[in-house]
Amino acid sequence: MRSCVRTSRVIALAAVAVLSAAGLSGCSTAEAPQQAANAQDIRRTADGKPDFTGVWAGPGFRHTGKDTDNATVRLYTDAKMAAFTPEGKSLFNRPHTGNVRLDDPTAVCLPNGLTRQIPSPYAQQFIQTPNQLVILYEYMHFFRVIPFGAPNRPHAADIEPTYMGDSLAWWDGDTLVIDTVALNEWMLDAYHPDDGGSRWHSGRAHVVERIKLTDRLNASYDVTIDDPAIFTAPWVENWSMQMKPTWKILEFVCDDNDRCRGGNCTASDAQKTSTQ
Repeated sequence: MRSCVRTSRVIALAAVAVLSAAGLSGCSTAEAPQQAANAQDIRRTADGKPDFTGVWAGPGFRHTGKDTDNATVRLYTDAKMAAFTPEGKSLFNRPHTGNVRLDDPTAVCLPNGLTRQIPSPYAQQFIQTPNQLVILYEYMHFFRVIPFGAPNRPHAADIEPTYMGDSLAWWDGDTLVIDTVALNEWMLDAYHPDDGGSRWHSGRAHVVERIKLTDRLNASYDVTIDDPAIFTAPWVENWSMQMKPTWKILEFVCDDNDRCRGGNCTASDAQKTSTQ
């Protein structure tokens, strides 16, 4: 199980690759309770919209309310998932193959993908303008440039599938809505059972993020997964974020400290001495 304290300059994390390959039996799905929304106590832009600009500890943190925070590998909750389609279970649960490039591609520095990136235990920076939202993720420095526009507008036709998908944003009152399609078939999250398998979404997955400030430093973060190839209905995971005004996005170079080159993983110095 990965455990760390994140500050504005230091993140004490062992490598994602080795942990993923080794299994994550202690991963958490629990969330700290959020404060009730107070429309008078949230930051707003000059045009009156809620202002999300800043560096956030996303769902992959404990949200201590302090400058330091504890990261955790957050998973989607089984009990919240809809029932499987007839073929869904076999598409969702992938057996262990012994090839880390298939069992957990992030172990060889391939991308997290959107659904796994959202709850990853790394900071993320929101840069909001009237016309677009930019999200910069510390992990592997992935980014999203998301245009604002009319609610429920269609995505462009014939979009090439990618790891982060094609995202559109709009406002539903004070709630930021981000609608994403055109995702590669990829891992849902960092879940690995004792047999080393993994959980995946299909290329038909449709993800809707609904983010709402609950006070000046906290936000609810609800993620709807609609994947008709695997599930009979959409389902929602309820998470949260907490702004960290003193944090900065740190450099992350996966290949510079890749201990799973070619799928042959070695333990980090921290893992060799860890008692967890």
